[in-house]
Amino acid sequence: MKRNTFTFGIGTIGRDMLYSLISMFLIFYLTDVLHLPDNMILWLTGIMVAARVFDAVNDPIMGVIVDNTRTRFGKFKPWIAGGALASGIFTVLLFTDFGWRGAPFIIVFSVIYLLWGISFTANDISYWSMLPSLTTNQSQREKMGSFARICANVGMFAVVAGIEPITDALNQNIGSMPKTYMYLAIGIVVIMILGQSVTVFGVREPKGVFKKESSTTLKDMVKVIFKNDQLLVVAIAMVLFMIGYVTTTSFGLYFFKYAYGDEGMFSFFALIVGVCQILGLAVFPLFSKKFTRRQLYTGGTILVVAGYLMFFFAPMKMIPIGIAGVLLFIGQSFIQILMLMFLADSIEYGQWKLGRRNESVTFALQPFINKMSGALASGIVGLTVVFSGMNTAESAADMTPQGLLIMKTAMMFIPLIFIVVGYIIYMKKYKIDKTLFNKILSDLRERGDIKDEK
Repeated sequence: MKRNTFTFGIGTIGRDMLYSLISMFLIFYLTDVLHLPDNMILWLTGIMVAARVFDAVNDPIMGVIVDNTRTRFGKFKPWIAGGALASGIFTVLLFTDFGWRGAPFIIVFSVIYLLWGISFTANDISYWSMLPSLTTNQSQREKMGSFARICANVGMFAVVAGIEPITDALNQNIGSMPKTYMYLAIGIVVIMILGQSVTVFGVREPKGVFKKESSTTLKDMVKVIFKNDQLLVVAIAMVLFMIGYVTTTSFGLYFFKYAYGDEGMFSFFALIVGVCQILGLAVFPLFSKKFTRRQLYTGGTILVVAGYLMFFFAPMKMIPIGIAGVLLFIGQSFIQILMLMFLADSIEYGQWKLGRRNESVTFALQPFINKMSGALASGIVGLTVVFSGMNTAESAADMTPQGLLIMKTAMMFIPLIFIVVGYIIYMKKYKIDKTLFNKILSDLRERGDIKDEK
């Protein structure tokens, strides 16, 4: 189990470096590196939102494809490897400036961005849907999921904290910020491929634990998703949380450049909150031994609310902003791992209720959720950048009080509403606690749907 915990988790460092570069800094690259005009930014914002929605709708179909895959390498690893290679190529292309502007740029960007989404989906669904197939033990899942989330956050915050100093250092040697971002993308892709190789060649999937099932049809897919009431509750709560989380993090560099007035402090802030979030994930298994998941979700939400309120009203000084960030990201770290566990447990619930396991269809909702939330977050950020005046401003001195209020509201107040609503839905509708989950496993063993792990 230790081998799988390590080899599974280590694979997501580069994945989340790559995903963070796209989801958090692609719009910054377009506005502040390529300096595209407002009309192009509005077009590209609309295209990114539409592409993510289109790709998200296709995610469950990709889950069906993975569930129906039968190879001597299993059903997950071929898609993990192929998706990693393809999404790496498209990532480099997205950060390559071919010198085009206007309609040619928009058309080429749209095609590459759509292909990137499809290829990353193939990797993402197969990667995360492998997790519940490695163990049915809730405690072991929490440890494995916590380590994987730690690795994911190491990757994410390596990009978030490192992008400013790394691009500055590269630019001094290269003399071109667009090329700097291209070389940064290449480096991240190499790291991703190496990490994914550890997962593909290192993870050992247990044999004979789960009953072999017939191929999944599109009709089965609809049944798996819409007749699993607990999966739907998790999906709704998760998408609301992710809209808030991604929107806030996507504004980070903009906030420090146009509100705080020193974009160089963004890396320092990101390092602090990144370490705190990783520590939160590291101690989660200890807290899970003493508190129920419902209690942990409540505690995490309280920290998030306190962090947002402090962040919104804090003066532009690093200490109160830093404290707000620590509260916010520790709370979010707990909610992140809980959402992953809720999603994993809904697989056994669906198998118990509907007679089918379908890990990949179920976990297809995770990239679906990430893309739908990312689409809305991109729309919020893109519109805010234009209508607050950030896209035409050179520095914080050019921002009006009204523009700063628009940015802070979009970055903090709107995400807070989404996260709180998601918490309320979970508290009212989610019912899989430890007692029910143990009953589910017992019933599945009696039916012969699963066997004890060796």
